[in-house]
Amino acid sequence: MTYTIKEVSEILNISIYTIRYYDKKGLLPFVSKNKSGYREFTESDLEFMRTICCLKGTGMAIKDIRTYITYCMQGVTTIKDRKELLAIHRNNVLAEIELLKKNLKGVEQKLDVYNSPMAAKIIEKQRDFVRNEKEQASLKNPY
Repeated sequence: MTYTIKEVSEILNISIYTIRYYDKKGLLPFVSKNKSGYREFTESDLEFMRTICCLKGTGMAIKDIRTYITYCMQGVTTIKDRKELLAIHRNNVLAEIELLKKNLKGVEQKLDVYNSPMAAKIIEKQRDFVRNEKEQASLKNPY
């Protein structure tokens, strides 16, 4: 069974524009075209597209996705290269997750303050503290 670009767009919940962009960037060398010049996607192509969406969704650069697709098109001799590329990407994703967790903790701390019945007093106290710090700093360095 083959799929049109519109069907792939709906199945993967990505725009037709995005699919065409990926094609222009060399990410879809596996997709064939019919006699009329329209792209025809197979089940295997859909799996490649899912992988592309996964890699893009986790922040992999287009050039690195293109490298990965190139490795896949070259066959099993590139398994080691694919593993290295994906391992590096995995480490980058894990680092990003840790940063997001840290930042989420900060957001949650702010929400805790705003959800507190003492929110107004806490915020005023913090504002007064900052104002006093600025005044102290300006007294130390008048320039």
